[in-house]
Order: sequence, then structure tokens, then C-alpha cells
Amino acid sequence: MDVQANTYAPDETALLIIDPYNDFLSDGGKLWPAAKEVAEGIGLLDNMRAMLGAARDLGFCVFIVPHHQTTPDDYRTWDHLSPTQQRVVKGQTFAAGSWGAKWHPDFVPRDNELVMRQHWASSGFANTDLDMLLKQHRVQKIIIIGMKANTCVDTTARFGQELGYHVTLIRDAIGAFNWDEMKATFDINAPAYAHAIFTTDEFLTIVGKLPQTMAM
Repeated sequence: MDVQANTYAPDETALLIIDPYNDFLSDGGKLWPAAKEVAEGIGLLDNMRAMLGAARDLGFCVFIVPHHQTTPDDYRTWDHLSPTQQRVVKGQTFAAGSWGAKWHPDFVPRDNELVMRQHWASSGFANTDLDMLLKQHRVQKIIIIGMKANTCVDTTARFGQELGYHVTLIRDAIGAFNWDEMKATFDINAPAYAHAIFTTDEFLTIVGKLPQTMAM
């Protein structure tokens, strides 16, 4: 692990919440049946809530990093849709104006929290304003939670590392559609690029935000 992993100064740290949509995180969402087993197995929603609460208490910048909200006319003229984009447009996942494309109620941004331009594929940086706005807020370290491990989280984290950010992943505040995706991300891929990989409790202990009843 990076020797700087234990220091997260509020004036240089941001929490990135990737795709906190109802379609991913809420019962009744189009992708919740696929996400449910892992989400419930790791306590995903509770851990995401704990991370967001700690970030707000500590004064970290909070950035919502959303996937493109789909319309029926999307991609019609594109030459090279990815397999994921083909599934998204067919299923109208995160359909613009729908309940599924609204934020999960526990992750609705406050007035001082920023929502990035929507990404079309997996990277929260590609073709968005994320890098520019992180720089405008003097952010050096990004902490990533949300959905999902082997696509948007993995790609955004890799891109962030390439751009020079210190990258932390919270492995039980990041979901996936199966345990193989989790293993591929956190046991195989992420150790090659992430500066730190923590559980929620490990991170909260480092920043002094673990509840006393749990710390004892």
C-alpha cells in the first residue's frame, strides 16, 4: 500500500459515488435482481451510507458520477456500440425521466455536492467534466464507492490513476453482479493500480469515524 494511504486531508480528498441510481440500488430497479446477492452479502447500502456520512462529516468533496440516462433514440447512428451499450439501450436502463434514473434516496446530493456530466460507457472521466472539476477543487485523492466493480468502478479508478490521482477503493461499498466480478476487481485487477483498498470499517478507523461500539 502507498505510504500516504493513512492520510486523507479534507482539502484534497473527494468521495466519488458512481451510478447511485434506483435501477442499480433499489428494490424494483431493473438491475437490482442482478446486484442483490452481492449487495446484501457485503452490506453494500449500509457501507455506502457510512462512507457518505463520514465524507460529509470530514468535509470531503462529494461528487456523483452518473452513467448516461438512456432515451429510445440513443446510439441509433453509432458504429461501435459496446455489448453493454447494446444491453442498456435494449432494456432502457436508467431511462431518462424514469424512477430508475433517479438517485437512490439515501444518496441524493446536497446543494454543495456536485453531479458530473454523464458518462456514456464505463469511465467517469472519459468525455465528462470530472477531471476538470476535481482539479478546480484541488483534489489529489479520490475514494470510490458505488456500482459496479468490474465496469464503471474499475475503469474510472484506472483512468484516475493514469491522470495522477491517489486512488482508494472501498471494497464492501462497491457492488457487482456476482462474486467472480468482485474477485476479478479486488483480488486481481485493483492491486495493480489502486493505491489503497480498504473495507468500510478499515477506512472509518483510519479517519477516526468508526462508531465507538464497533471500535471496542
